[in-house]
Amino acid sequence: METVCRGKEWDVALVKEPDGTIAAAMPYLWGKRYGMHYLLQPQLTQYSGPWFRPGTDTSSATRWLVDYFGRLRPLFFAQNFAPGTDTRMWTGYTTSDRITYRIEDISDPQQVFDGFDKQRRQRPVRRAEKVLQPVDDLSPQTFARFHADYWASRGQRDLLSQDFIIRVIETALGHGQGILLGLNDGDGKLHAARFVAYDDRCAYSLLSALNPTGHHNGASPLLFWHIIQRLSTRTRAFDFEGSMDPGIAFSYSLYGAKPIIYARVTRFRHPLVQKLLQNKI
Repeated sequence: METVCRGKEWDVALVKEPDGTIAAAMPYLWGKRYGMHYLLQPQLTQYSGPWFRPGTDTSSATRWLVDYFGRLRPLFFAQNFAPGTDTRMWTGYTTSDRITYRIEDISDPQQVFDGFDKQRRQRPVRRAEKVLQPVDDLSPQTFARFHADYWASRGQRDLLSQDFIIRVIETALGHGQGILLGLNDGDGKLHAARFVAYDDRCAYSLLSALNPTGHHNGASPLLFWHIIQRLSTRTRAFDFEGSMDPGIAFSYSLYGAKPIIYARVTRFRHPLVQKLLQNKI
């Protein structure tokens, strides 16, 4: 949270047992937009929501959290809860289902590759690996510029600052919980690059870019294949991070990824606030 919320106000709601043991925790970004206090999902943080210590009475802990955020009374609250989080006790909040795509077990890379669509994923990988080589020493600074150039080529401004991208990548790499990988051809041209953060349970594909001046059409699937191989002994699952867009969802399904539901939990204190913000958060 310190990395993705630097320069902003954030906090953690802690539920404690009588002996001081932390039973549950829920971090949140606290700030203002249009002069209104809000709790919003931080950038590059797909999921948040409550964490419960194993063996905790989740019902009583959830009641405490609901009461805590009720006392804060933000004009709007919007959080993505991690897959599997029970939201039934979040009374007064609206829960909507969202979908990500995930390969649940990457421990056997060959089995994962066998699950790739043969025509649209396996064959492009085999063609691309003949001409593209992985670049393991890509710097966060180079990637940030590459990412900005990619979006500029599409006529759009990169929504993430280069300083933010560099800080997130450097933090993950420094903790041994990130992979930054690129693909070069024989002339040293960078065709594609991707950043993935991970823990011992799951990897999350957070940022990617393709060369705006042209790239091998197998670069993106080859990059996923290299990263999955590297992560197969470090984590269990691979999350493609979305998407609700049908075209992107179909693309991820070609890797054998399955849809996973997670909850978007929102609350607006006033209908005018909801009307103003419903398409902006």
